Amino acid sequence: MRDILVVAIVMVAALAALRRPWIGIMLWTWLSIMNPHRYTWGFAYNAPLAAIAAASVLLGLLMTKDRESPFKASPVTWLVVFMVWMTISWLMGLDPAGDYAQWKKVMKIDFMVIISLMLLHRKQHIFALMWVCAGSMALLGMKGGIFTLMSGGNFHVWGPPGSFIEDNNEFAAALVMTIPLLRFLQLQLHKAWARHGMTAAMVLCAASALGSQSRGALLAISAMAFYLWWNSKSKFRVGLALLVVSVPLIMFMPDSWVNRMATIENYQQDASAMGRISAWWSAWNSAFHYPFGVGFNGARPELFALYSPYQTGAGVLAAHSIYFEVLGNHGFVGLFLFLGLLAATWRAAGWLKRQKFSAPETRWCSELGMLCQVSLAGYAVGGAFLSLSYFDLPYDVMVMVVLTRVWVEKEYWLTEPVYAPGWKTVPGLAAPAKLA
Repeated sequence: MRDILVVAIVMVAALAALRRPWIGIMLWTWLSIMNPHRYTWGFAYNAPLAAIAAASVLLGLLMTKDRESPFKASPVTWLVVFMVWMTISWLMGLDPAGDYAQWKKVMKIDFMVIISLMLLHRKQHIFALMWVCAGSMALLGMKGGIFTLMSGGNFHVWGPPGSFIEDNNEFAAALVMTIPLLRFLQLQLHKAWARHGMTAAMVLCAASALGSQSRGALLAISAMAFYLWWNSKSKFRVGLALLVVSVPLIMFMPDSWVNRMATIENYQQDASAMGRISAWWSAWNSAFHYPFGVGFNGARPELFALYSPYQTGAGVLAAHSIYFEVLGNHGFVGLFLFLGLLAATWRAAGWLKRQKFSAPETRWCSELGMLCQVSLAGYAVGGAFLSLSYFDLPYDVMVMVVLTRVWVEKEYWLTEPVYAPGWKTVPGLAAPAKLA
């Protein structure tokens, strides 16, 4: 039954994308982030659903006139140059044939990000993308949060099988990024039941992140909460809300969770932590010897033997850090481009946050900028301990920030139609948002 449902949704959306290719972008994003087919047990599990979505988008792109240049802001330029450098790094790496599958996977994601920038430009598109990204992760987070509460937090929470966020650590970091996006959507809703429902979703996502028992996620959620509090207009109210949610959740977690989090201070005695430090040293030293990088697989025994001063019992591990992963894979140039992309996205979100919007139709833009910065803060801190360099969500946040800035600069609210409330309208789109 699940297989039929997932395939039916994909086929209907793919057909709709031939006429409105932006719908295909939403379909691709849903499949890429949530991986719903990985929760089936039959023919849909390995079906080429993402390929069907991508094909429908490309066909729709050829047939539509409603497209624009993707080069709308500096983050896009940084991304394209980063893609070119990753390709050079892959070709100049240690094993181009062995790394081909990963290069292909990363390029598909980044290519669809570029296509998204060509097809999306309206407020409707921005809100739809936000709902798909945040909603996809929220459904997984709510499921994990309920499991955490029902099991007393004694078991790890895992992400979709075969995805970037399958591991409990990466899944938790993605949930941390999602919570600020859910907060943005909550600010656009006006019915009390919807806002309360969004609060429940955020709490369950936080419970799921803690239930993953990821130390990196704990640091990420702490940084995200602090930055959210620091940028809020009502620090007392937001601080009180954070305490009311966080203290009971932490007290609910079992002793095994507390003991694991306590190893942050005694990382020298933890084999997993020392294995990561060994991987970081290997990435750092190999970057000096391979200016173009080693390709998409830096976790090689020969590299660890040559460049890591720590020989731990943990063996050869992935870098478990977006920074050292990119450094080891693509060298110092690759790390510079990756950081430049993040910095450019941060600056674009900050520009939105600083704007003094007078028109009620534009007030949501500053909220989006601020909360996308909160999301990126969680990614920047959590990513220091997790391998999420190529995961879709940070790049989708970049897309939303860029599109919103262009929407403001071109004053699209003066020419777009007035959206009427109803089931056909994206939630939160019909009425201007209230200031936080």
